[in-house]
Amino acid sequence: MSGGVDSSVAALLLAQQDYDLSAVFMRNWDTRDESGSDRGCEWEKDWEDVQRVCKKLDIPCSMIDLSREYWNRVFEPSLQQWELGTTPNADVWCNRKAEDNREIKFGALLERLPPDSSGQRPWFATGHYARKTWSEGPNARPKLVRPADGHKDQTYYLSSISESGLQRALFPINHLQKPQVRELAQKHDLHNAQRPDSVGICFVGEKAKFHNFLSCPANYIPAQKGLIIDETTGKVLGKHQGLWNYTIGEGSRLPGMPTRMAVSRKDPSTNTIYHESLYTNVINVPEFTWIWSDSVPTELDTPEGFRASVMHRYRMKAVPCTVRRSSGQGVTVQCDDLEQAVTPGQVAVLYSDDWCLGCGVIASSELVQ
Repeated sequence: MSGGVDSSVAALLLAQQDYDLSAVFMRNWDTRDESGSDRGCEWEKDWEDVQRVCKKLDIPCSMIDLSREYWNRVFEPSLQQWELGTTPNADVWCNRKAEDNREIKFGALLERLPPDSSGQRPWFATGHYARKTWSEGPNARPKLVRPADGHKDQTYYLSSISESGLQRALFPINHLQKPQVRELAQKHDLHNAQRPDSVGICFVGEKAKFHNFLSCPANYIPAQKGLIIDETTGKVLGKHQGLWNYTIGEGSRLPGMPTRMAVSRKDPSTNTIYHESLYTNVINVPEFTWIWSDSVPTELDTPEGFRASVMHRYRMKAVPCTVRRSSGQGVTVQCDDLEQAVTPGQVAVLYSDDWCLGCGVIASSELVQ
């Protein structure tokens, strides 16, 4: 439980059924790294909200501190990518299967939970907007599928989950629209029924605070001044304070320009930001992780390729594409139409209709005629 209305209603729905139920609050971030004090930070308010809801529902709750695991497995790798000028998606990698076969939410957290009475790993429910179905046949396998509320679909963020993590996962609000979730919370007198949704990077909050976060007293990334150049004309437009302050395709009011422009390329070797045409149609993903890791589409290795749809950023409509194996675990995704602002470091997620197949980090994109 996060303290928000979605996980609270997920707990409510489970509490109305015959489950041996308990709640866990996952603390991921240690604010002392920034302020030198652990008082008054956001996680304390979230933890208070979790305790209030659990008291209302008469279920036990506990807090598990995973800030060290989160720092080592999510934040530091993200920090390295920001320094290189790419734009990682830390919210996706919070569910990532790590090199030691553990994840944060669906691995490291589950390992901290006691087994059930039969010695099995417990089922794990969250307030994500996602569905789980099962394949047909005697050896049914779990499938991550889009939820009823397409506007709140969070399968993009869950796309790095492993099959073993998905197998024990429950998504109780998968059949509900967001207004219905709030109505249920209101009906059952949950105090956080109208609590605003959290928006932004999981350990920062609002996107507007991101630049201040990286340059906070902890000094995660020192300022690195460089040039901003019009790639078409070669004209120097101004200077920047660090590549991580800009995202490819992001509209920005660049220094020296009277209107907003869009960043097209970042060169870490010269610490330079460029802008030009942003349209490409081929996405290169050198390491793609399939949720069914031992059952990848055979069409990947055919000249025709595997037909799918892709999301290369959150809150976009998945676009039709053809996927081919590039080398090893890598894939090349060729979109049917031109795409704007495909950003290195972001995550490309593949779908077969509503079925989420997996994801990988975008290394580059190009325009192929």
